[in-house]
Amino acid sequence: MSDFATSPSTAAVPLDVAAGMLAQHPAVAAAHAVGDRLFAQPAAATLPADRATREVAHAAGLAALGAVDWTAVADRVAALDAAAHAAMGATLARAGLFVTAGTAHSVAEVLTALAVAPRHRRVARRWLRELARVGVLTAVGEASYRAERPCADGDLDARLARLGAATAGLGHGEQMGQFLARCARSLPQLLRDEVTVQQLMFPDGRTDTADSTYRENLASRYVNGVAAAALRHVAAWHTRDAPLRVLEIGAGVGGTSAVVIPALADSTVPVDYQFTDVSPFFLNIGREMFGDRPWVRYGRCDVNSDLTAQGYPDGSVDVVLAANVLHNAVDTGALMAALYRLLTPGGWLVFIDTSREHPQIMTSTEFLMSPPAADPDARFTDGRAERDQIFPTVTQWRAAAIAAGFDSIWALPDREHPVAALGQYVHAARTRLRPDPAGLRRYLAGRLPDPPQITVAPGLPDPR
Repeated sequence: MSDFATSPSTAAVPLDVAAGMLAQHPAVAAAHAVGDRLFAQPAAATLPADRATREVAHAAGLAALGAVDWTAVADRVAALDAAAHAAMGATLARAGLFVTAGTAHSVAEVLTALAVAPRHRRVARRWLRELARVGVLTAVGEASYRAERPCADGDLDARLARLGAATAGLGHGEQMGQFLARCARSLPQLLRDEVTVQQLMFPDGRTDTADSTYRENLASRYVNGVAAAALRHVAAWHTRDAPLRVLEIGAGVGGTSAVVIPALADSTVPVDYQFTDVSPFFLNIGREMFGDRPWVRYGRCDVNSDLTAQGYPDGSVDVVLAANVLHNAVDTGALMAALYRLLTPGGWLVFIDTSREHPQIMTSTEFLMSPPAADPDARFTDGRAERDQIFPTVTQWRAAAIAAGFDSIWALPDREHPVAALGQYVHAARTRLRPDPAGLRRYLAGRLPDPPQITVAPGLPDPR
């Protein structure tokens, strides 16, 4: 069913009376008349226990962290940011850019001096915005920047030398500090597309760095603990005779799967879990990790391709789980609408994503998010392109979910909690019930003669 569904019309009836009666239907949240049509908004499937789970999930995330010195965490995050800023500045300085305070360069001059590959131009532009945010540069007009402080490469080695201690203090293995340092020293080659982040992240095919990124560090332990608690709640309230159908999109190295799958294994309901990714490399990792669990299946899923055409029909999934992948959608609004259709009425979307600008991502894994070389000018179509933005904010994700029809339940952590400095959030949303317009009209037919045309829509138009 599309988001907008309409029943056939017969003779007119008093629409205000019909709206009042229709609003009493358990699958209808609200109803009112606009012109000669009656609109109904589906009710949320949310239970009071759903919202209460927010606190349980937050507690589970904190329990996964253990005792944490949050002041030290803030210092380590600052050290990572400073190293990334130094690497950006050193790369610019080595190209003769912004080496003297007061010197100005256009964005075009910067791209030319650095010989930036077309598909990585967004990365370079985001560097300039970030350095302006921290006061190294100042934007001049719409397409130029002026140095407030000279860019130099003198302290880069000292900054990079601190990466090991900083990443270790955030729960990463020493390999993460080494990876960030390799990226920092390879930025000119990365910008020119002469080397790839994959080569720096997976030396000799090893996944140590990715495991550290998505599983072992403080941020991952918190969000994975929250996600596992959320899915335990969903399983506990699952009342269908059929198994709980979970589709994990972008499972990657299985960082989130490794926490969620064991949690679901302890549930009292059968589970059908699909571990998906766009890469056979990661699907093979999944098979190695979970091959002893017959209820885990594997398949390809691309958020930027039609889900139905990939074998995921509308209404076929009870839970969609995604970790650090949904920001790759070309249009987050269109993706949310597709996920809404994919889920059953009352189904859950639980996803993890970054909602803080991380300078160290801008100098490392952000290169993975550039458009393909064959289509270097490919752009986001949801407004992020105009802002050179990659990661939607918590507010933007919430707005996209609500616009698609979801009942947006919660996001964790609270912005005021120290764990928010790590920049990773878990979002939980639930689809609404999906009353059939013809069924609603039959409901009214038992109460009114000749009930009016009814349109079911995620939101109601202005009655004026």
